[in-house]
Amino acid sequence: MLDLKFIREHTDAVRNGAAVKGITVDLDELLATDDRRRTLIQEGDALKAKRNTVSAQVAKIKKEGGDASGVIKEMESVKQRIQAIDLEMRDVESRLQELLLSVPNVPHPSVPVGRTPAENKEIFRWGELPASDSPLKPHWDLTEKLKLVDFDRGAKVSGAGFPFYVGKGAQLERALINFFLDQAAVNGYREIAPPVVVNEDSARGTGQLPDKEDLMYIAERDGLYLVPTAEVPVTNFHRNETFNESDLPVRYAAYTPCFRREAGSYGKDVRGLNRLHQFDKVELVKFVHPTASYDELEALRADAERLLQLLGLPYRTLLMCTGDMGFTQAKKYDLEVWAPGQQRWLEVSSCSNFESFQARRMNVRFRPGNGGKPEFVHTLNGSGLALPRVVAALLEHMQTPEGKVIIPKVLHPYTHFELIG
Repeated sequence: MLDLKFIREHTDAVRNGAAVKGITVDLDELLATDDRRRTLIQEGDALKAKRNTVSAQVAKIKKEGGDASGVIKEMESVKQRIQAIDLEMRDVESRLQELLLSVPNVPHPSVPVGRTPAENKEIFRWGELPASDSPLKPHWDLTEKLKLVDFDRGAKVSGAGFPFYVGKGAQLERALINFFLDQAAVNGYREIAPPVVVNEDSARGTGQLPDKEDLMYIAERDGLYLVPTAEVPVTNFHRNETFNESDLPVRYAAYTPCFRREAGSYGKDVRGLNRLHQFDKVELVKFVHPTASYDELEALRADAERLLQLLGLPYRTLLMCTGDMGFTQAKKYDLEVWAPGQQRWLEVSSCSNFESFQARRMNVRFRPGNGGKPEFVHTLNGSGLALPRVVAALLEHMQTPEGKVIIPKVLHPYTHFELIG
């Protein structure tokens, strides 16, 4: 959420920021609603001051044995007007909060303006794309042949997009989770194991509500949401709390299954492990000082990239354009790994800086060391990494002509096997 004062002082920048993200906002209604709120506050304060003054006069008249009935009757209309103002204020403040929650974050000046994924900017590429005399198999052929993932039984038990990992497929999945968490610890992230359901306040705090409610699974009876990412519970871990400046930065790493109702479009976009309703992911979350947040974003991106390098998977880093960035982010990078069996790039991580947008919603602040007024922290998060597409890329890159799969050396201590097949 943006600061109301900031919106008033930078209305054109906020309006343009929403426009380049392709989001429609009614700033005129927001500002008019705030004007009405201010008017009601001024009128209410004046009437309450008058009421207090007259109350003192009534007490004095009664003390002196006089008749205060006329004054009391005159104040009846003031009392009624104060009550009416208080009722209207509740409606006005509720509507103002609703409008504030509808305003997206303003993109950082370094973010390229664009509408479509084609306008994202590639800023880095690592690794050699494999050359092969014969076409490499897509991962769905390998998972079927090697009996690593059972899509049919997953569909029978839960529905499409909920696969079973089986045998060495399950062991590989667990190995990657542990490898990612161990690497996060090496880089200074504290491991946390969060709940996989959150309440409405938590979903609102990180910006899933009111923007992405259609994409979330809801346990309506209990008013809970299945997490679309560990970002939601972990970032809310410090909701309504205040750090000391000396505590910052605070870094967490968390593994959770993630649940998303959307499953993509058609064909290769959703085939195999490319897009699932339930998938595993390790998430990296940071609470940082505002002056350090963009340096922390680059460090976060490097931490995610390093995982792909250790696995030996070629990837590219994209700086996302305004229209492909999202409601809450000020700046976002996507990491895409090359899947040679499909001849396409697959997103495996997004690394984002939200500045104070989430912290303002969640009321997460820090106390400056000089004793100044508490300020909002900046929050960041990134996938470190999302597993299904990493597994897909690993299988496609590491396949042998005989149809086996070689396990990267960094995973041997976790898998306790070096070859599948």
